[in-house]
Amino acid sequence: MNVPQTIKAVLWSFIGIRKRSELEQDMAGRLNPFAVIAVAFVLVALFVAGLVTLVHWVAK
Repeated sequence: MNVPQTIKAVLWSFIGIRKRSELEQDMAGRLNPFAVIAVAFVLVALFVAGLVTLVHWVAK
């Protein structure tokens, strides 16, 4: 499992931009699906926490 590649794949999927060649490599078994799901949950949690913190800071 390559953590930086997994994080990169998840971040690009959040944006919705991905090269077809990279997608095909991921589908060929380069990435572990469970690792992708775990990284996605962590990144979503960090994003939501960042938004909550920003709103709390602005509303002060």
